[in-house]
Formats: sequence, structure tokens, C-alpha cells
Amino acid sequence: MELAVVFMALLVMCSSEAYAQSAPSPSSLTPTPAPAPAPEFVNLTDLLSVAGPFHTFLGYLESTKVIETFQDQANTTEEGITIFVPRDSAFKALKNPSLSNLTADQLKSMFLFHALPHYYSLADFKNLSDMSPVATMAGGQFTLNFTDVSGTAHLTSGWSDTKVSSSVHSTDPVAVYQVDKVLLPEAIFGTDIPPTPAPAPSPDIAPAADAPKAADSDSSPGSSPDKSSSYRIMSWGQLVLAISGGLVLFL
Repeated sequence: MELAVVFMALLVMCSSEAYAQSAPSPSSLTPTPAPAPAPEFVNLTDLLSVAGPFHTFLGYLESTKVIETFQDQANTTEEGITIFVPRDSAFKALKNPSLSNLTADQLKSMFLFHALPHYYSLADFKNLSDMSPVATMAGGQFTLNFTDVSGTAHLTSGWSDTKVSSSVHSTDPVAVYQVDKVLLPEAIFGTDIPPTPAPAPSPDIAPAADAPKAADSDSSPGSSPDKSSSYRIMSWGQLVLAISGGLVLFL
């Protein structure tokens, strides 16, 4: 019986040593890296409501449901989005062509034309000038041309030639940039682009009024001494002539 107990004790000790040798030490375990933080959710409606003012642009995005397309692109894709937003004053300055004649599908395409299906920082626009024309979210023939002029990004759509005037929001995956004009695509408005009106001529400047002539001052009191002097000279001359005539008679 004692031998059996001793045998069992030795068996337990051997098993414990074997487990201790096979178990990995805590220091040899590689920690699992923490997952990357999810991109910050940007509510485009809230952003455009407080910036700008961009109320006209936002109104068109909401009426055409394009805001939903932009929001999905911004927060559910890895590419992100870049949006070019005209101020309210740009819509007020738009006289020709008129947006009131566009169909619902044309309006939707036009405002999709104001976004690129990728996030671009301001520094990336230098590369976009080499990639032009660049496809927009409207797809197909709805493309934009980019040029870099002394570090400022210029956009051309045929009908519109504008520039990025300021950055409203630029944090991956969402970039929103203010532009000076509404982007008008040739795919909707055609290629018969009216010429840019010449600048208005500067108004003619009327010449200054002539100064009063010296002759007008003859009637001033200061001119009377000159007339008096002339009168005295004429009187003495007449007297000399009279005396000379009298002497001739006596002779």
C-alpha cells in the first residue's frame, strides 16, 4: 500500500514538471495589435448647414437625393469623397444657362458632377492636373479638368472656369472645398458655349472746367489805374499837337 502511494506521488510530480516545461512563458506571447480606429463619421448635411453659406447647394442635394449618395460614399467606402461646393452667391450670379429648365435626372447628374469618388487633399491637386480629365461621381462624360496655378487648383468644365478658394473640411475620408462658380457640365448644356462677355469700358472722365480768362478781370477795380494812365497819355499828346499847330499859324 505504501509503495502504491509513493508511486502515485512520483507520477504526479513528473506530470507537473512536464507541463511546466511545455507551457509557454508569459513573456514569449506576442500581443495582438489593437484594431485601427474607424474613420470619423462626417454628417454632410450638418457640415454644409453651418458653413458657407451653402444653403442653395444643400437644398439641391436634398431635393435630388444626391446627399444620400455622397453620405454613403463618404462613410461606407474606402475611397472617400471630394466635394466642390459653390456659395449661395454663385447661384445668384448664374443667369445663363438656367437650371429651371433641367429635368430631374439632369439635375441629379449635375450635382453628382460636383464630387469626385475619392478623397483628395489640397496637395493632391498637383497630381490631378496630370490625370485630367478626371471622372466625377456623375460618371460617363461628366469629367473635370484640373490645372495648378501657383499652388491654387483651377477647375474647368467647359462652361465653368473656377478655382478652389478655401477648404471647408479636409480630413480623410471627406474633403469639402469651396469654389467660386457653379460647375456646368458639357454633357448637359452642350458644347455651344457663349463667349465670355468683354469687360465694361471705363467711364469717360470730363475735362476740368477752364479757368476764368484774364480778359474777364478787366472790369475789376484793379484794372482802373491802367485806363487812367492811358487817358493821361492821350491828353498830353493832344495838348502838344495843339501848341504845335498854333506856332505854325504864327510863323
